[in-house]
Amino acid sequence: MFVYEEDLEACLAALQKGAIILYPTDTVWGIGCDATNEVAVAKIFALKKRTDTKAMIVLVEEEQSILNYVEDAQLQVFDYIKGIHKPTTVIYQKAKNLANNLMAADGSVAIRITKDVFCKTIIKQLGKPIVSTSANLSGYPTPMCFRDISLDIIEGVDYVVKHRQDETELAQPSSIVKWDQEGNLIIIRP
Repeated sequence: MFVYEEDLEACLAALQKGAIILYPTDTVWGIGCDATNEVAVAKIFALKKRTDTKAMIVLVEEEQSILNYVEDAQLQVFDYIKGIHKPTTVIYQKAKNLANNLMAADGSVAIRITKDVFCKTIIKQLGKPIVSTSANLSGYPTPMCFRDISLDIIEGVDYVVKHRQDETELAQPSSIVKWDQEGNLIIIRP
């Protein structure tokens, strides 16, 4: 039997050492690391067998945090986020203060304000955002609960969070949106 606080401490210690973790989010289980650590981000790309030209999502604790990681956070984005209930990832132009290999080739970054208490606690205690990419090898389906995650992923991370492993409810990935140059909303994944 695990203790929630011990799980949090072990997860945090792993992240602080540059390790990669397998953890539950407000959507699907994710593979994560300190989003400012380029070496850790590279480990995730290698584990997923994913080309490093495909950007990954960054989780932050609160709306205010976004300002630390993008140069131009438009106000209409914050209004939109407040009005939705489904977890939604927003693509922002001109990322900053993140691992260079985490950003898309055009300098953009995908950020979501997590609603999950475990994730919020980890991010707050780490003092940095964390990477969140689905817990699957590139090209394979996204696992919708812990029991669907492949052994390659479970054995390939440095720490597996124990919290919520027994849940059987199928999760869904977040919506993904962005705004074009004229300020129009573009829905990438509903």
